[in-house]
Amino acid sequence: MKFKLIATATFGLESVVGNELKTLGFEDVVIENGRVLFTGDEKELCRANMWVRTADRIYIQVGTFKSTTFEDLFEKINKLPWEVYLPMNANFPVNAKSVKSTLFSLSDIQKISKKAIVKRLGQLYNKTWLPEDGPKYSIHVGLLKDEVTVSIDTSGVGLHKRGYRVKGHMAPLKETLAAALIQLSNWQPKIPLIDPMCGSGTIAIEAAMIGRNIAPGLSRKFDFEEWPLIPSDVFKEVKKAAYEAIDYEKELQIEAFDIDPKAIKVARENAELAGVEEDIHFQVRDVKELSSSKKYGYIITNPPYGERLNEIEEVQDLTRIMSQRFTQLDTWSKYIFTAFEDFEKFLGSKATKNRKLYNGRIKCYFYQYYGPKPPRKKD
Repeated sequence: MKFKLIATATFGLESVVGNELKTLGFEDVVIENGRVLFTGDEKELCRANMWVRTADRIYIQVGTFKSTTFEDLFEKINKLPWEVYLPMNANFPVNAKSVKSTLFSLSDIQKISKKAIVKRLGQLYNKTWLPEDGPKYSIHVGLLKDEVTVSIDTSGVGLHKRGYRVKGHMAPLKETLAAALIQLSNWQPKIPLIDPMCGSGTIAIEAAMIGRNIAPGLSRKFDFEEWPLIPSDVFKEVKKAAYEAIDYEKELQIEAFDIDPKAIKVARENAELAGVEEDIHFQVRDVKELSSSKKYGYIITNPPYGERLNEIEEVQDLTRIMSQRFTQLDTWSKYIFTAFEDFEKFLGSKATKNRKLYNGRIKCYFYQYYGPKPPRKKD
């Protein structure tokens, strides 16, 4: 069965998600604001959840239509082929979102949508009530300028939940965002990589997982695993292929430093759970001591900012220190993700490229400083 699928994306990362889907071989990839549309069968639905590193969730699109009244919304949701997706005992909570639409009461949208689905399934299954004691199918009714998209969440908890980060440190970077920053930098596993302010180690761990070709969904559960719609042998095949795809031979040069010993302890534990503890050199080290014997490499980092470091003088001082250390590594490329608006000013250097992104609700910038390309090795 072919599904219309939706990969939701953090604002600014839609093209990253789209490129990733294309690289993974998915078809009919269309990039839109906040999401990427594509198509796939049962196996490809499993593959998308297993392999996409930068999307928030994968949804099945059940239907789209325009609606401006609750009566119309009820009728159109009732006409959708729910029996194709939901068994009689499906547990199906309904969530809603409305932006710039005539219908804006989320609680009313949820109640009316739920009633419409219950009525259709009740009639088809000849039941006066539905037990809802079976697998979970989280339904999403999204309205944007009166255009309604009705979809089912196949992922369950967000795809950033890889299963390796039991503990966070302060305000950790989401795994999906960390993977996106690495992809935007065009880092390759052969390139030395340092995160000098690693926190809970997410950037280094995501890089190691990319380097080892470890599927991000290998150690977690998905809602679709319980669905009769997705044969269990199909998912088992996708999971087996993911295990076989892991590259145990590649040599990685990844280092992760932090001034806080607790952060390094948490980062090590997270790396162990991710299966990459042997691939990352962790060390308690102040950014003032940042150095490397390697001639070329990448620095990708998310310096502390926000609630715990809200004194502007501290942010300014930290940026000046980074400037001093970066000067010593003038042949390295540097990629800094921060909410500090005056970063370039206090670093004393304008970025080669700057991209506006969001970390949750915080507006951030991805400052990219390209170093010189290493000379080609002679054969």
